[in-house]
Amino acid sequence: MNLPQCEIFTPSPAQEILFVSGGRVPNVDWFKSVANGRKIFCVDKGIELCKACDLVPNFLLGDFDSANSSAVDWARAKKIPVESHPSDKDLTDTQLALNRAAEIFGEHTAILTGAFGGRFDHLYSTLFTCAAIAEKIFLADEREIVLYVKSGESVDVKFFRKPLAVSLLPMTATCTGVTTKNLHWELDGATLTQNFPNAISNRIDDEKISVSVMNGTLTIYACFDE
Repeated sequence: MNLPQCEIFTPSPAQEILFVSGGRVPNVDWFKSVANGRKIFCVDKGIELCKACDLVPNFLLGDFDSANSSAVDWARAKKIPVESHPSDKDLTDTQLALNRAAEIFGEHTAILTGAFGGRFDHLYSTLFTCAAIAEKIFLADEREIVLYVKSGESVDVKFFRKPLAVSLLPMTATCTGVTTKNLHWELDGATLTQNFPNAISNRIDDEKISVSVMNGTLTIYACFDE
């Protein structure tokens, strides 16, 4: 899978869907590049970015407690399928969107932008929700990227732009058999624990890195701009 700042090598479904949420707004040029050739699923306030870029999404879902009403009206005028939910509900808009996309589009690879920034509890919920879903998923904008490595998987990342830092963050209580290649501080069959996340602020020694995990779910976090 290609993003403007890197290429990610991991087995994943060919169909790619770009989810646009209502957090920190990505750079417009970055967003247009990532949106090119992909289906777009807007989540609530994410419709404002699509309207600003005149990119018509394939679906819009939310409780619309934060989206500008003119952007939602624009979506309806474009005959985009719109699914409204009450603001008093058990699931977040992002959780509902990820569930509905699997029902509507079937097997796919998901790219979620507009996930960073804003409230920490929203980001916390999104990080763990994405760790648990069956679909291959990436969180990304021009400043930060999160990708998941699950039990028995190996992921290679070729960077076109050198990140400021690369961190490995356990999403499960324990990640065992963690092995890296081309990070400055390497791991070889290491055990990382959620209650002592110490494998942070690493740096790359080559444009292409590799991370594998025997058991558990791990995130690779790359920061390009603080």
